[in-house]
Amino acid sequence: MISPVEVPRLALDVRNLSVGFDRTSVIERLSFQVPRGSALAIVGPNGAGKSVLAKALIGALPHAGTISWEENTKIGYVPQKLDIERDLPITGGDFLRAKAVVVRACEADIADVLDLVGLKAESVGKPIGALSGGQFQRLLVAAALIGHPTVLLLDEPTAGVDEPGQDSINHTLDRLREERGLTILFISHDLSVVYHYATNVLCLSRGHSCFGVPRKVLTPQLLQELYGAPVAYHVHHDLRL
Repeated sequence: MISPVEVPRLALDVRNLSVGFDRTSVIERLSFQVPRGSALAIVGPNGAGKSVLAKALIGALPHAGTISWEENTKIGYVPQKLDIERDLPITGGDFLRAKAVVVRACEADIADVLDLVGLKAESVGKPIGALSGGQFQRLLVAAALIGHPTVLLLDEPTAGVDEPGQDSINHTLDRLREERGLTILFISHDLSVVYHYATNVLCLSRGHSCFGVPRKVLTPQLLQELYGAPVAYHVHHDLRL
């Protein structure tokens, strides 16, 4: 007797998505699916529409086509740039408590996310301007985790962070995906990390896109087509993400 093929449950189903500004099309008729508990990397050259896609997915930009999230989805979002002055006289703890109020989380939830991202209490007691780049990015991830999201959407979560900090954040995100069954969508320019970490990769370029498993999609020929120039990257085989 032949066993039926198990169809993965989808966290996200995007059909014929188009987004534009002032009669200029940025994304045209884009379709892709994200299985629950998977990690989707979104890559492409500057101006390809990666951040535009992220904002459309959370409903921050008008669009044509359909964006269908799984029922009862809760999204934790880490933007590429936070519109907040780093010299404001607020601490990391103040920032997290403000988020907790919005999503009606308790103090215990704050302690939980700090433990998850590896931030110590003394670190979040500092003004946000005194935090290192890596600490600030961890703070943003912690804020996104408050409220028990089922999906994390991250726009270049390790931008401006040194290499050890990048590795640590990537390990943390992958551990959360495995332990909590989170679905993760992340924008990245680091193709080596994408190669190791992503379940699938969505490559965007003006007038062209592709989707699939990194080992099949991230070929030199395709990358040259997307970026318009030869692209080289080195994969560290001992990198565990």
